[in-house]
Amino acid sequence: MNPGRLIAIGIAALPLSAHVVSMSSGDLTVDGAHAHYELRMPLYEIPHIPQPGRTLLEHIHFAGAAMRAHECHPDPARDLYVCIVEYDFSKPPDTIDVECTFPDVTVSNHVHQLRAEMGGKHDQALFDLSSSRTTLRFRPPTRMETFASEAGAGFLRAWGGAAQILFLAVLVLAGRTGKEVLTLAALFFAGQVAAVLIVPHTAWQPAPRFVEAAAALTVAYMAVEILFLPKAGSRWLVALVLGGFHGLYFHLFLQTTGYQKATVLIGAGVAEAIAIAALALTFRLLNRVARFVRPVQITASALFVFGMVWFFLRLRG
Repeated sequence: MNPGRLIAIGIAALPLSAHVVSMSSGDLTVDGAHAHYELRMPLYEIPHIPQPGRTLLEHIHFAGAAMRAHECHPDPARDLYVCIVEYDFSKPPDTIDVECTFPDVTVSNHVHQLRAEMGGKHDQALFDLSSSRTTLRFRPPTRMETFASEAGAGFLRAWGGAAQILFLAVLVLAGRTGKEVLTLAALFFAGQVAAVLIVPHTAWQPAPRFVEAAAALTVAYMAVEILFLPKAGSRWLVALVLGGFHGLYFHLFLQTTGYQKATVLIGAGVAEAIAIAALALTFRLLNRVARFVRPVQITASALFVFGMVWFFLRLRG
């Protein structure tokens, strides 16, 4: 099988096993040697998890805590699966080591935010595939620690999964010159910023499935322009719209975490710039050394299939 077909098959299969938006949250309240934990997981992750209550709780651990009681149930009104758990420590803790591996049982780009409170002091942590362990110290972070944590979160979210990279890949493929790639990238980022700034001031609360379906359809349309409309002049508008839909993902992330918009977007912008530069260099090299397999056309075709398959999967729920 030639390399082009392998690329196409790999990209087209991605919608079957991933979500662009996959976030859960939890609150831990510690009172002496007792702890109360509430987990909120999106319902769309649950059908793929066997015995979800038991499985999820097996993938989050608080060092030194023994589970005393738990109760898990779907909450259709909030589109969530909720677990309420009671833990006992052998003695009141000063710090708590936490391990969370939810990406192992949901999707690889899943993010879990944990908020914790003990004796009026607060702490919080983000867990994903690259960071599954942390220590809750219940002390206010310094400004530098806050900036590094929030910008780092934005950086990692921009690279949070294959779909995010593919969104950037379609921008690079759509750019017919280096200058156009920079223009499309700038408009993509502008769309993200606009979504993050505008949506919180409206009554609209986008559902994660809508965000995914709309973004997937935009990717498919851009792929059609690359394949069949090589001289089309509206790619700048599609890049702006795609950035807006991707910005809805950051809006949902910021809504969940309460992080600062500017800090997260700075981290995301740096990550996207690095990814776009790397992708542009990769496609340029492929065009030089493997013209006979037409890498741009093959990748664009795969992105079209990817976008349409993902669109219909998310449309069906």
